[in-house]
Amino acid sequence: MSAMKTSLVTVLFFVVVLLLTSCSRTPQLPLLASDATILAFGDSLTAGTGAGDAESYPAVLSSLTGRKVINAGVPGEVSTSGVQRLPELLDRERPALLILCHGGNDLLGRSNHQLITDNLRSMIRIAGERGVSVLLVAVPFPDFSLKPPSLYEGLAKEFKIPIETKVLPHILSKSSLKSDHIHPNAAGYRMLAEALADLLKKSGALPS
Repeated sequence: MSAMKTSLVTVLFFVVVLLLTSCSRTPQLPLLASDATILAFGDSLTAGTGAGDAESYPAVLSSLTGRKVINAGVPGEVSTSGVQRLPELLDRERPALLILCHGGNDLLGRSNHQLITDNLRSMIRIAGERGVSVLLVAVPFPDFSLKPPSLYEGLAKEFKIPIETKVLPHILSKSSLKSDHIHPNAAGYRMLAEALADLLKKSGALPS
């Protein structure tokens, strides 16, 4: 192989590596101060249905991160109600970070995916207008596939925010990690909290 061809192959190799690296890199968040507040916002998955209050993922995440994590989960809430509820909470609590885990009840009710997308987009924008960073948690379909709708990753790309897509499908596929067919148990919520703490480190919100 000639020197020119060798050089060309080398350049192309590094271009491919750089492209793959940039595509797989976790979107970055501002570093959370030691006294920062995190608002965990969502429905029963955030509230901790199926476990005790101290076993909910926000409670466990607080102990893992050393930050105050407010549990703002409302069982049964749909995303339209979430849009209405979020602004007052953000204004009152003034968090540095919003962990948004919503849409599960919409999926259970077979709501239009565009409606879910629009409501989640509104919540992300409401947070952004207040200078609050967002981490998104994808909720899977409540069926045998346990695959999150593509709308979650689409929103994460649109807003360039970190997203957790794998932990809830894994938890809800294991009977040992569930309290019923749609809710984790204490061990499942701990696994969710650990996955989120890991993502916060990868995104730069916590020291690695």
